[in-house]
Amino acid sequence: MTIFRAAVLAALFLWSMLSPAAAEDVTLTSRDGALEISGTLLGFDGEFYRVDTEFGILTVDGSGVNCDGPGCPMLGAYKARFTLSGASEMGEVLIPAMIEGFALNGGYALARETLPGVGLLYRLYEKADGPETAEITVRQTSSAEGFADLVSEQADIVLSMREVSSRERALVRDAGLGDLRGLRQFRVIARDALVPIVAPGNPVRRLTMNDLAAVYAGEITRWSDLDGEDAPITLHLTSPDGDIGQLFEAQVLEPQGLTLASDLRTHATVSGLAAAVAQDPFGIGISTFAQSRLADVITLTGACSFEVAASDASIKAGDYPLTAPMYLYLPARRLPKIARDFLAYMRSGSAQMVTRRVGFVDQSFSEVPVAAQGRRLANAIRAAGPEVSLEELQRMMKLFDGKARISLTFRFQGGSTVLDTPSRAFLALLAAALEAGEFEGRRLTFVGFSDSEGEADANRRLSRRRAETLMSAVLAETEVFDRARVSLDTDGFGEALPMACDDTAWGRHVNRRVEIWVD
Repeated sequence: MTIFRAAVLAALFLWSMLSPAAAEDVTLTSRDGALEISGTLLGFDGEFYRVDTEFGILTVDGSGVNCDGPGCPMLGAYKARFTLSGASEMGEVLIPAMIEGFALNGGYALARETLPGVGLLYRLYEKADGPETAEITVRQTSSAEGFADLVSEQADIVLSMREVSSRERALVRDAGLGDLRGLRQFRVIARDALVPIVAPGNPVRRLTMNDLAAVYAGEITRWSDLDGEDAPITLHLTSPDGDIGQLFEAQVLEPQGLTLASDLRTHATVSGLAAAVAQDPFGIGISTFAQSRLADVITLTGACSFEVAASDASIKAGDYPLTAPMYLYLPARRLPKIARDFLAYMRSGSAQMVTRRVGFVDQSFSEVPVAAQGRRLANAIRAAGPEVSLEELQRMMKLFDGKARISLTFRFQGGSTVLDTPSRAFLALLAAALEAGEFEGRRLTFVGFSDSEGEADANRRLSRRRAETLMSAVLAETEVFDRARVSLDTDGFGEALPMACDDTAWGRHVNRRVEIWVD
Protein backbone atom coordinates (compact mmCIF):
# COMPACT_ATOMS: atom_id res chain seq x y z
CA MET A 1 0.00 0.00 0.00
CA THR A 2 1.44 3.39 -0.98
CA ILE A 3 1.94 6.18 1.54
CA PHE A 4 -0.69 8.34 -0.18
CA ARG A 5 -3.28 5.53 -0.35
CA ALA A 6 -2.73 4.75 3.35
CA ALA A 7 -3.11 8.42 4.20
CA VAL A 8 -6.36 8.66 2.20
CA LEU A 9 -7.83 5.59 3.88
CA ALA A 10 -6.84 6.84 7.33
CA ALA A 11 -8.37 10.24 6.67
CA LEU A 12 -11.57 8.71 5.27
CA PHE A 13 -11.85 6.46 8.33
CA LEU A 14 -11.45 9.46 10.61
CA TRP A 15 -14.10 11.33 8.59
CA SER A 16 -16.53 8.43 8.92
CA MET A 17 -16.03 8.43 12.69
CA LEU A 18 -16.58 12.19 12.90
CA SER A 19 -19.34 12.67 10.32
CA PRO A 20 -22.40 12.26 12.60
CA ALA A 21 -21.31 15.28 14.59
CA ALA A 22 -19.56 17.24 11.87
CA ALA A 23 -22.16 17.08 9.10
CA GLU A 24 -25.94 16.99 9.69
CA ASP A 25 -29.13 17.11 7.65
CA VAL A 26 -30.50 20.42 6.43
CA THR A 27 -33.29 21.60 4.14
CA LEU A 28 -32.79 24.81 2.18
CA THR A 29 -35.97 26.49 0.92
CA SER A 30 -36.09 29.48 -1.41
CA ARG A 31 -37.71 32.63 -0.03
CA ASP A 32 -40.83 32.13 -2.17
CA GLY A 33 -41.06 28.44 -1.24
CA ALA A 34 -40.81 27.31 -4.87
CA LEU A 35 -37.54 25.40 -4.48
CA GLU A 36 -36.37 23.03 -1.79
CA ILE A 37 -33.04 21.22 -1.42
CA SER A 38 -32.29 18.61 1.24
CA GLY A 39 -29.02 16.96 2.13
CA THR A 40 -26.03 16.87 4.44
CA LEU A 41 -24.46 20.21 5.28
CA LEU A 42 -20.76 20.09 4.43
CA GLY A 43 -19.99 23.68 5.25
CA PHE A 44 -21.15 27.27 5.57
CA ASP A 45 -18.74 30.17 5.03
CA GLY A 46 -21.03 32.95 6.22
CA GLU A 47 -22.27 33.52 2.67
CA PHE A 48 -22.81 30.15 0.99
CA TYR A 49 -24.06 26.74 2.08
CA ARG A 50 -22.30 23.65 0.74
CA VAL A 51 -24.66 20.67 0.76
CA ASP A 52 -24.25 17.03 -0.31
CA THR A 53 -27.57 16.23 -2.03
CA GLU A 54 -28.98 13.45 -4.21
CA PHE A 55 -27.90 15.60 -7.18
CA GLY A 56 -24.31 15.86 -5.93
CA ILE A 57 -22.55 18.56 -3.94
CA LEU A 58 -24.23 21.95 -4.42
CA THR A 59 -23.16 25.44 -3.33
CA VAL A 60 -26.15 27.66 -2.51
CA ASP A 61 -26.22 31.41 -1.85
CA GLY A 62 -27.43 31.81 1.74
CA SER A 63 -29.08 35.17 1.02
CA GLY A 64 -31.76 33.50 -1.09
CA VAL A 65 -32.81 30.58 1.13
CA ASN A 66 -34.06 29.67 4.58
CA CYS A 67 -32.33 26.82 6.41
CA ASP A 68 -34.17 24.24 8.49
CA GLY A 69 -32.80 21.17 10.25
CA PRO A 70 -30.34 20.12 12.96
CA GLY A 71 -27.31 21.05 10.85
CA CYS A 72 -28.30 24.68 10.26
CA PRO A 73 -25.73 27.13 11.60
CA MET A 74 -26.60 29.94 13.99
CA LEU A 75 -26.13 32.85 11.60
CA GLY A 76 -25.52 35.43 14.30
CA ALA A 77 -22.78 33.30 15.83
CA TYR A 78 -21.10 32.26 12.58
CA LYS A 79 -17.38 31.59 12.83
CA ALA A 80 -15.30 30.83 9.75
CA ARG A 81 -13.13 27.73 9.89
CA PHE A 82 -10.55 26.46 7.45
CA THR A 83 -7.66 24.02 7.58
CA LEU A 84 -4.27 23.95 5.90
CA SER A 85 -2.61 20.54 5.83
CA GLY A 86 0.61 19.16 4.43
CA ALA A 87 4.37 19.54 4.46
CA SER A 88 5.70 20.19 7.94
CA GLU A 89 8.55 22.19 6.37
CA MET A 90 5.90 24.76 5.47
CA GLY A 91 3.50 24.25 8.37
CA GLU A 92 6.01 24.70 11.17
CA VAL A 93 7.51 28.09 10.28
CA LEU A 94 6.31 29.75 7.07
CA ILE A 95 2.54 29.33 7.43
CA PRO A 96 2.43 30.32 11.13
CA ALA A 97 4.43 33.44 10.28
CA MET A 98 2.02 34.19 7.42
CA ILE A 99 -1.03 33.77 9.68
CA GLU A 100 0.47 36.06 12.30
CA GLY A 101 1.36 38.63 9.64
CA PHE A 102 -2.16 38.41 8.20
CA ALA A 103 -3.70 38.99 11.63
CA LEU A 104 -1.46 41.98 12.30
CA ASN A 105 -2.14 43.44 8.86
CA GLY A 106 -5.90 42.96 9.23
CA GLY A 107 -6.17 44.30 12.77
CA TYR A 108 -7.16 40.96 14.31
CA ALA A 109 -6.28 39.81 17.80
CA LEU A 110 -4.74 36.35 17.70
CA ALA A 111 -4.51 33.36 20.03
CA ARG A 112 -2.37 30.31 19.25
CA GLU A 113 -2.81 26.79 20.61
CA THR A 114 -0.70 23.68 20.08
CA LEU A 115 -2.65 20.59 19.02
CA PRO A 116 -0.50 17.62 20.14
CA GLY A 117 0.18 15.25 17.28
CA VAL A 118 -1.63 17.53 14.82
CA GLY A 119 -0.17 21.01 14.60
CA LEU A 120 -1.52 24.42 15.50
CA LEU A 121 -4.87 26.14 16.00
CA TYR A 122 -5.22 29.89 15.58
CA ARG A 123 -8.22 31.86 16.83
CA LEU A 124 -8.80 35.27 15.28
CA TYR A 125 -10.83 37.97 17.06
CA GLU A 126 -12.18 41.27 15.75
CA LYS A 127 -10.23 42.96 18.53
CA ALA A 128 -8.73 42.00 21.87
CA ASP A 129 -12.11 41.88 23.62
CA GLY A 130 -14.23 41.26 20.51
CA PRO A 131 -16.00 38.16 19.18
CA GLU A 132 -14.10 35.26 17.67
CA THR A 133 -14.10 35.62 13.88
CA ALA A 134 -12.28 32.56 12.63
CA GLU A 135 -10.41 29.39 13.47
CA ILE A 136 -7.44 28.37 11.33
CA THR A 137 -6.00 24.89 11.80
CA VAL A 138 -2.53 24.01 10.52
CA ARG A 139 -1.94 20.27 10.24
CA GLN A 140 1.83 19.64 10.18
CA THR A 141 2.09 16.35 8.31
CA SER A 142 3.47 15.69 4.82
CA SER A 143 2.60 16.63 1.26
CA ALA A 144 1.03 13.19 0.70
CA GLU A 145 -1.15 13.48 3.81
CA GLY A 146 -2.18 16.99 2.82
CA PHE A 147 -3.61 15.70 -0.47
CA ALA A 148 -5.30 12.83 1.39
CA ASP A 149 -6.88 15.32 3.81
CA LEU A 150 -8.21 17.35 0.88
CA VAL A 151 -9.82 14.27 -0.67
CA SER A 152 -11.48 13.34 2.64
CA GLU A 153 -12.75 16.90 3.32
CA GLN A 154 -10.40 17.25 6.31
CA ALA A 155 -8.48 20.13 4.72
CA ASP A 156 -9.26 23.15 2.58
CA ILE A 157 -5.72 24.00 1.42
CA VAL A 158 -2.80 21.65 0.77
CA LEU A 159 0.76 22.60 1.67
CA SER A 160 3.15 20.77 -0.63
CA MET A 161 6.89 20.68 -1.26
CA ARG A 162 6.33 19.00 -4.62
CA GLU A 163 3.95 18.88 -7.54
CA VAL A 164 0.74 16.90 -7.20
CA SER A 165 1.18 13.37 -8.55
CA SER A 166 -1.00 11.93 -11.30
CA ARG A 167 -2.63 9.57 -8.81
CA GLU A 168 -3.38 12.36 -6.33
CA ARG A 169 -4.71 14.55 -9.13
CA ALA A 170 -7.11 11.79 -10.23
CA LEU A 171 -8.38 11.16 -6.69
CA VAL A 172 -9.01 14.87 -6.13
CA ARG A 173 -10.82 15.14 -9.47
CA ASP A 174 -12.93 12.07 -8.69
CA ALA A 175 -13.90 13.67 -5.37
CA GLY A 176 -15.39 16.60 -7.30
CA LEU A 177 -12.70 19.06 -6.20
CA GLY A 178 -11.44 20.06 -9.63
CA ASP A 179 -8.12 19.71 -11.45
CA LEU A 180 -5.14 20.54 -9.25
CA ARG A 181 -3.05 21.30 -12.34
CA GLY A 182 -5.45 24.06 -13.37
CA LEU A 183 -3.96 27.54 -13.08
CA ARG A 184 -6.59 28.64 -10.56
CA GLN A 185 -5.98 25.72 -8.21
CA PHE A 186 -2.31 26.02 -7.32
CA ARG A 187 0.24 28.69 -6.62
CA VAL A 188 3.82 29.03 -5.40
CA ILE A 189 4.04 31.12 -2.22
CA ALA A 190 7.79 30.91 -1.56
CA ARG A 191 10.91 29.00 -2.51
CA ASP A 192 13.44 26.94 -0.62
CA ALA A 193 16.13 24.59 -1.90
CA LEU A 194 17.89 21.37 -0.99
CA VAL A 195 21.52 22.00 -0.11
CA PRO A 196 24.32 19.56 0.78
CA ILE A 197 26.03 20.66 4.01
CA VAL A 198 29.21 19.72 5.88
CA ALA A 199 30.76 20.74 9.19
CA PRO A 200 32.79 23.95 9.32
CA GLY A 201 36.40 23.06 8.60
CA ASN A 202 35.68 20.29 6.10
CA PRO A 203 37.97 21.05 3.13
CA VAL A 204 35.50 19.74 0.53
CA ARG A 205 33.58 22.76 -0.74
CA ARG A 206 32.40 21.63 -4.19
CA LEU A 207 30.69 18.52 -5.54
CA THR A 208 29.24 17.55 -8.88
CA MET A 209 25.67 16.29 -8.88
CA ASN A 210 26.99 12.90 -10.01
CA ASP A 211 29.37 12.73 -7.05
CA LEU A 212 26.62 13.78 -4.63
CA ALA A 213 24.42 10.99 -5.96
CA ALA A 214 27.26 8.47 -5.70
CA VAL A 215 27.94 9.49 -2.09
CA TYR A 216 24.33 8.92 -1.01
CA ALA A 217 24.11 5.69 -2.99
CA GLY A 218 27.12 4.34 -1.10
CA GLU A 219 29.35 4.20 -4.18
CA ILE A 220 31.74 6.84 -2.79
CA THR A 221 32.42 6.14 0.88
CA ARG A 222 35.56 8.09 1.78
CA TRP A 223 36.31 11.80 1.74
CA SER A 224 39.70 11.14 0.16
CA ASP A 225 37.86 10.16 -3.05
CA LEU A 226 36.60 13.77 -3.13
CA ASP A 227 39.97 15.43 -2.39
CA GLY A 228 39.17 15.53 1.31
CA GLU A 229 40.47 13.83 4.46
CA ASP A 230 41.24 10.11 4.53
CA ALA A 231 38.13 9.31 6.57
CA PRO A 232 34.80 7.55 6.01
CA ILE A 233 31.81 9.65 5.00
CA THR A 234 28.87 9.69 7.42
CA LEU A 235 25.52 10.18 5.67
CA HIS A 236 22.80 12.27 7.32
CA LEU A 237 19.23 12.61 5.99
CA THR A 238 15.75 13.26 7.26
CA SER A 239 13.32 10.37 6.88
CA PRO A 240 13.56 8.89 3.35
CA ASP A 241 9.75 8.72 3.40
CA GLY A 242 9.40 12.44 4.21
CA ASP A 243 9.21 15.33 1.78
CA ILE A 244 12.91 16.24 1.87
CA GLY A 245 14.06 12.64 1.49
CA GLN A 246 11.67 12.00 -1.40
CA LEU A 247 12.66 15.23 -3.16
CA PHE A 248 16.33 14.37 -2.85
CA GLU A 249 15.84 10.89 -4.26
CA ALA A 250 13.71 12.19 -7.15
CA GLN A 251 16.03 15.05 -8.12
CA VAL A 252 19.48 13.57 -7.45
CA LEU A 253 19.46 9.77 -7.25
CA GLU A 254 16.74 8.62 -9.64
CA PRO A 255 18.15 10.48 -12.70
CA GLN A 256 21.36 8.45 -12.16
CA GLY A 257 19.47 5.19 -11.69
CA LEU A 258 20.65 4.98 -8.06
CA THR A 259 18.99 4.26 -4.72
CA LEU A 260 19.78 5.41 -1.19
CA ALA A 261 22.46 3.61 0.79
CA SER A 262 21.23 1.71 3.84
CA ASP A 263 23.70 3.15 6.37
CA LEU A 264 22.01 6.51 6.90
CA ARG A 265 21.73 8.48 10.09
CA THR A 266 18.16 9.78 9.94
CA HIS A 267 16.78 12.80 11.76
CA ALA A 268 13.23 13.82 12.63
CA THR A 269 13.68 17.44 11.54
CA VAL A 270 15.85 19.42 9.14
CA SER A 271 17.02 21.68 11.98
CA GLY A 272 18.10 18.61 13.97
CA LEU A 273 19.98 17.30 10.94
CA ALA A 274 21.80 20.61 10.42
CA ALA A 275 22.83 20.73 14.08
CA ALA A 276 24.14 17.15 13.94
CA VAL A 277 26.15 17.71 10.75
CA ALA A 278 27.68 20.87 12.19
CA GLN A 279 29.13 18.70 14.99
CA ASP A 280 30.24 15.81 12.73
CA PRO A 281 33.61 16.59 11.06
CA PHE A 282 33.19 13.74 8.56
CA GLY A 283 29.45 14.02 8.00
CA ILE A 284 27.42 15.25 5.05
CA GLY A 285 23.73 16.08 5.15
CA ILE A 286 20.90 17.27 2.93
CA SER A 287 19.38 20.34 4.52
CA THR A 288 17.20 23.13 3.24
CA PHE A 289 18.57 26.56 2.39
CA ALA A 290 16.34 28.13 5.05
CA GLN A 291 17.82 25.95 7.81
CA SER A 292 21.44 25.57 6.75
CA ARG A 293 22.96 28.35 8.83
CA LEU A 294 24.73 26.12 11.38
CA ALA A 295 26.82 24.26 8.79
CA ASP A 296 28.71 25.06 5.59
CA VAL A 297 26.90 24.70 2.28
CA ILE A 298 28.61 22.83 -0.57
CA THR A 299 28.57 24.46 -4.01
CA LEU A 300 27.29 22.28 -6.85
CA THR A 301 29.43 22.08 -9.99
CA GLY A 302 29.29 20.38 -13.36
CA ALA A 303 31.76 18.63 -15.62
CA CYS A 304 31.95 21.80 -17.75
CA SER A 305 33.24 23.79 -14.75
CA PHE A 306 29.99 25.65 -14.05
CA GLU A 307 29.43 26.43 -10.39
CA VAL A 308 26.00 27.11 -8.93
CA ALA A 309 25.93 28.26 -5.31
CA ALA A 310 22.66 28.39 -3.41
CA SER A 311 21.70 32.02 -2.77
CA ASP A 312 18.55 34.10 -2.59
CA ALA A 313 19.18 35.27 -6.16
CA SER A 314 19.95 31.85 -7.70
CA ILE A 315 17.00 30.20 -5.94
CA LYS A 316 14.56 32.99 -6.82
CA ALA A 317 15.56 32.80 -10.49
CA GLY A 318 15.48 29.00 -10.48
CA ASP A 319 19.13 28.90 -11.61
CA TYR A 320 20.08 26.68 -8.65
CA PRO A 321 19.33 23.07 -9.66
CA LEU A 322 17.77 21.83 -6.41
CA THR A 323 15.31 24.68 -5.97
CA ALA A 324 12.15 23.58 -4.13
CA PRO A 325 9.02 25.66 -4.81
CA MET A 326 6.54 25.70 -1.93
CA TYR A 327 3.05 25.06 -3.31
CA LEU A 328 -0.48 25.74 -2.16
CA TYR A 329 -3.15 23.56 -3.78
CA LEU A 330 -6.78 24.69 -3.62
CA PRO A 331 -10.08 22.86 -4.18
CA ALA A 332 -12.56 23.94 -6.86
CA ARG A 333 -15.02 25.14 -4.27
CA ARG A 334 -15.67 28.39 -2.51
CA LEU A 335 -13.58 29.02 0.59
CA PRO A 336 -14.70 31.26 3.48
CA LYS A 337 -14.11 34.95 2.87
CA ILE A 338 -11.40 35.15 5.50
CA ALA A 339 -9.58 32.27 3.79
CA ARG A 340 -9.80 34.14 0.48
CA ASP A 341 -8.47 37.26 2.22
CA PHE A 342 -5.59 35.19 3.63
CA LEU A 343 -4.74 33.86 0.17
CA ALA A 344 -4.74 37.41 -1.21
CA TYR A 345 -2.52 38.57 1.66
CA MET A 346 0.09 35.93 0.83
CA ARG A 347 0.72 37.71 -2.49
CA SER A 348 1.18 41.12 -0.86
CA GLY A 349 4.39 43.00 -0.23
CA SER A 350 3.92 42.57 3.52
CA ALA A 351 3.81 38.79 3.10
CA GLN A 352 7.02 38.83 1.06
CA MET A 353 8.74 40.64 3.93
CA VAL A 354 7.48 37.97 6.33
CA THR A 355 8.80 35.25 4.02
CA ARG A 356 12.27 36.79 3.96
CA ARG A 357 12.28 37.35 7.71
CA VAL A 358 11.78 33.64 8.47
CA GLY A 359 14.52 32.57 6.07
CA PHE A 360 12.70 31.56 2.89
CA VAL A 361 13.05 33.05 -0.60
CA ASP A 362 10.13 35.33 -1.39
CA GLN A 363 8.23 35.99 -4.61
CA SER A 364 8.92 39.71 -5.00
CA PHE A 365 10.64 41.01 -8.12
CA SER A 366 14.27 42.05 -7.93
CA GLU A 367 16.40 43.46 -10.71
CA VAL A 368 20.04 42.61 -11.42
CA PRO A 369 21.74 45.07 -13.82
CA VAL A 370 23.88 43.62 -16.55
CA ALA A 371 26.96 45.22 -14.96
CA ALA A 372 26.50 42.97 -11.90
CA GLN A 373 26.29 39.78 -13.98
CA GLY A 374 29.81 39.75 -15.38
CA ARG A 375 30.81 36.34 -14.00
CA ARG A 376 27.55 34.69 -15.02
CA LEU A 377 27.76 36.07 -18.54
CA ALA A 378 31.47 35.33 -18.91
CA ASN A 379 31.04 31.70 -17.80
CA ALA A 380 28.05 31.23 -20.07
CA ILE A 381 29.72 32.77 -23.12
CA ARG A 382 32.86 30.70 -22.52
CA ALA A 383 30.75 27.53 -22.51
CA ALA A 384 28.70 28.45 -25.59
CA GLY A 385 28.90 25.80 -28.29
CA PRO A 386 30.90 26.15 -31.53
CA GLU A 387 27.71 26.76 -33.51
CA VAL A 388 27.13 30.05 -31.66
CA SER A 389 28.75 32.80 -33.72
CA LEU A 390 30.60 35.81 -32.41
CA GLU A 391 28.06 37.97 -34.24
CA GLU A 392 25.22 36.34 -32.29
CA LEU A 393 27.00 36.83 -28.96
CA GLN A 394 27.60 40.49 -29.83
CA ARG A 395 23.94 40.92 -30.75
CA MET A 396 22.94 39.43 -27.39
CA MET A 397 25.25 41.69 -25.39
CA LYS A 398 24.00 44.73 -27.32
CA LEU A 399 20.43 43.79 -26.35
CA PHE A 400 21.40 43.45 -22.67
CA ASP A 401 23.33 46.73 -22.56
CA GLY A 402 21.65 49.16 -20.16
CA LYS A 403 19.06 46.60 -19.05
CA ALA A 404 18.51 44.54 -15.91
CA ARG A 405 17.31 40.96 -15.56
CA ILE A 406 14.33 40.56 -13.26
CA SER A 407 14.36 37.59 -10.90
CA LEU A 408 11.36 35.82 -12.40
CA THR A 409 12.51 33.20 -14.91
CA PHE A 410 10.32 30.77 -16.84
CA ARG A 411 11.42 27.24 -17.77
CA PHE A 412 10.12 24.64 -20.19
CA GLN A 413 9.78 20.96 -20.85
CA GLY A 414 12.33 19.53 -23.26
CA GLY A 415 11.91 20.29 -26.98
CA SER A 416 8.66 22.20 -26.48
CA THR A 417 7.04 25.50 -25.60
CA VAL A 418 5.22 23.92 -22.62
CA LEU A 419 6.01 25.64 -19.32
CA ASP A 420 7.01 23.58 -16.29
CA THR A 421 4.69 23.68 -13.27
CA PRO A 422 6.37 26.44 -11.21
CA SER A 423 6.57 28.65 -14.29
CA ARG A 424 2.84 28.21 -14.92
CA ALA A 425 2.25 29.53 -11.41
CA PHE A 426 4.44 32.55 -12.15
CA LEU A 427 2.23 33.65 -15.06
CA ALA A 428 -0.25 35.18 -12.62
CA LEU A 429 2.53 37.00 -10.73
CA LEU A 430 3.86 38.75 -13.82
CA ALA A 431 0.35 39.49 -15.11
CA ALA A 432 -0.59 41.06 -11.76
CA ALA A 433 2.59 43.15 -11.76
CA LEU A 434 1.78 44.49 -15.23
CA GLU A 435 -1.78 45.34 -14.18
CA ALA A 436 -0.52 47.06 -11.01
CA GLY A 437 1.75 49.32 -13.06
CA GLU A 438 5.03 48.00 -11.61
CA PHE A 439 6.71 48.38 -15.02
CA GLU A 440 4.82 51.41 -16.30
CA GLY A 441 6.76 53.41 -18.87
CA ARG A 442 9.43 50.72 -19.27
CA ARG A 443 10.28 48.09 -21.87
CA LEU A 444 10.15 44.38 -21.03
CA THR A 445 11.98 42.00 -23.35
CA PHE A 446 11.21 38.29 -23.16
CA VAL A 447 14.50 36.58 -24.08
CA GLY A 448 14.43 32.87 -24.88
CA PHE A 449 17.24 30.33 -24.53
CA SER A 450 17.58 26.59 -25.13
CA ASP A 451 19.79 23.66 -24.24
CA SER A 452 22.30 22.46 -26.83
CA GLU A 453 20.42 19.31 -27.82
CA GLY A 454 19.82 19.43 -31.55
CA GLU A 455 20.82 21.81 -34.32
CA ALA A 456 21.72 25.41 -33.40
CA ASP A 457 19.38 27.15 -35.87
CA ALA A 458 16.46 25.00 -34.72
CA ASN A 459 17.26 25.83 -31.10
CA ARG A 460 17.34 29.53 -31.93
CA ARG A 461 13.90 29.31 -33.52
CA LEU A 462 12.59 27.28 -30.57
CA SER A 463 13.90 29.85 -28.08
CA ARG A 464 12.10 32.64 -29.96
CA ARG A 465 8.86 30.66 -30.00
CA ARG A 466 9.18 30.13 -26.27
CA ALA A 467 9.58 33.87 -25.71
CA GLU A 468 6.58 34.64 -27.93
CA THR A 469 4.46 31.91 -26.32
CA LEU A 470 5.28 33.18 -22.84
CA MET A 471 4.46 36.80 -23.66
CA SER A 472 1.11 35.72 -25.12
CA ALA A 473 0.36 33.57 -22.06
CA VAL A 474 1.12 36.44 -19.67
CA LEU A 475 -1.11 38.82 -21.63
CA ALA A 476 -3.89 36.23 -21.64
CA GLU A 477 -3.77 36.24 -17.82
CA THR A 478 -4.34 40.00 -17.61
CA GLU A 479 -7.80 41.53 -17.42
CA VAL A 480 -7.30 45.31 -17.15
CA PHE A 481 -3.80 45.77 -18.55
CA ASP A 482 -3.29 48.69 -20.95
CA ARG A 483 -0.68 47.66 -23.55
CA ALA A 484 0.17 51.31 -24.11
CA ARG A 485 1.61 51.58 -20.59
CA VAL A 486 4.48 49.10 -21.14
CA SER A 487 6.52 48.18 -24.23
CA LEU A 488 6.79 44.43 -24.73
CA ASP A 489 8.94 42.55 -27.21
CA THR A 490 10.67 39.20 -27.64
CA ASP A 491 13.95 37.73 -28.84
CA GLY A 492 15.75 34.39 -28.73
CA PHE A 493 19.36 33.25 -28.74
CA GLY A 494 19.10 29.47 -28.62
CA GLU A 495 22.04 27.84 -26.84
CA ALA A 496 24.11 31.05 -26.66
CA LEU A 497 23.90 31.54 -22.87
CA PRO A 498 24.01 28.20 -21.00
CA MET A 499 23.56 28.42 -17.23
CA ALA A 500 24.62 24.84 -16.50
CA CYS A 501 26.21 21.82 -18.14
CA ASP A 502 24.09 20.17 -20.81
CA ASP A 503 25.37 16.69 -19.94
CA THR A 504 22.74 16.23 -17.20
CA ALA A 505 18.94 16.41 -17.22
CA TRP A 506 18.90 19.16 -14.57
CA GLY A 507 21.44 21.20 -16.54
CA ARG A 508 19.36 21.02 -19.70
CA HIS A 509 16.26 22.00 -17.74
CA VAL A 510 18.01 25.04 -16.24
CA ASN A 511 19.09 26.12 -19.73
CA ARG A 512 15.59 25.87 -21.28
CA ARG A 513 14.28 29.22 -20.14
CA VAL A 514 12.92 32.67 -20.90
CA GLU A 515 14.47 35.53 -18.98
CA ILE A 516 12.77 38.92 -18.59
CA TRP A 517 15.00 41.95 -19.17
CA VAL A 518 13.83 45.48 -18.43
CA ASP A 519 15.12 48.90 -19.52
